[in-house]
Amino acid sequence: MKAMDRRKFLRGAAVAPVAAQEWWLGHGRAARQQLLLVGTQTLKGTSKGIYAWHWDAERGDLRLAGLAAASDNPTFLALAPDAKHLYAANELSEFEGQKSGAVSAFEVDVAAAQLKAINQVSALGAGTCNVTVDHTGQSAFCANYNGGSASSFYLNPTGQISDAVSHFQYEGHGPNLQRQEMPHAHRVTVSPDNRFLLVNDLGLDCIHIYHLDPQTARLTPSDPAMWKAAPGSGPRALRFHPNGRIAYCVCEMASTVDVLDWDAQHGTFRQIQTVSLIPADYHGPTRGCDIVLDHAGHFAYAANRDYNCLVSFTVDHKSGKLTMLDRGSCGGKIPRHLALDPTERWLLVANEDSDNIAVFSRDEKTGKLGGSAKTFPQARPQCLVFA
Repeated sequence: MKAMDRRKFLRGAAVAPVAAQEWWLGHGRAARQQLLLVGTQTLKGTSKGIYAWHWDAERGDLRLAGLAAASDNPTFLALAPDAKHLYAANELSEFEGQKSGAVSAFEVDVAAAQLKAINQVSALGAGTCNVTVDHTGQSAFCANYNGGSASSFYLNPTGQISDAVSHFQYEGHGPNLQRQEMPHAHRVTVSPDNRFLLVNDLGLDCIHIYHLDPQTARLTPSDPAMWKAAPGSGPRALRFHPNGRIAYCVCEMASTVDVLDWDAQHGTFRQIQTVSLIPADYHGPTRGCDIVLDHAGHFAYAANRDYNCLVSFTVDHKSGKLTMLDRGSCGGKIPRHLALDPTERWLLVANEDSDNIAVFSRDEKTGKLGGSAKTFPQARPQCLVFA
């Protein structure tokens, strides 16, 4: 890309602190944020792509608006900071004749409950399972699970996504040769100050750490270049506390949450706590899944697959450590993703195998969830995004 073209392609924007950005994306638009977009798995079942639901925050009800966009296996979604553009990870084994997944860009039409396709590019690795956008809206990133790699992309003001700018192919394996026979990049997360990109690698038991240039979307390995988790734990998901100093890493294979102290200056993690998502006397199949926090950072909610539970935690306001509040049903089978609605009065769960979205009421003062959920039929739901 020529220098002049690149300047036209890129746009400048101020970097918002993660807490302020999450407030703007959530509570600041709560009155008019009434559309839920659902990424699905299309390789099995009847789903055709990304679906739109009308959300009633007073009652905690969903009403299907219809198919927002036909798309091949859009298993994860990310909304840009301008809320006008959406990006989907197309979890495919082949794209345009290559062993690769893809990343798709859409324009969001909330009033029509539709997504307008902008363009689609190769992820440069198979099984693209996650996508995210930086805090300026200038860069996007994806994790390729089957390909064991991660890529970065430019975003222009129209939402168009460029071909990959940076690409990293990982090598090696973990101690569990059935699940960790090779690298498995699973989550891409931008640091609160927009200076680093973090890539959870389930196969190598680590989080890769990169310096991010948001003006170009270029990534360079940091020093140290990774944080190492416990062998065989399988780091899957990552979520920062609103204070930007603490992060929570859900380890799929160990079914645990690692609480990590984040040094923003040096780009390093230090583990300060590990908590289990399953009872001590449970020895059946289990896979940790996802975690979300409320805007105030007082409560956290994590999901576990196979055991099919939601675990509620209180969060210590000084240390960020977790204390279990409750453990209950996820409202279905095989939860894939969690989302708090913009009012934070409801917690939504995408349950893949039971083909439903479960909606739990939430007490904002105590953090406790309602004992039973409302459920809404959705074929193979994978990701929930309010737009």
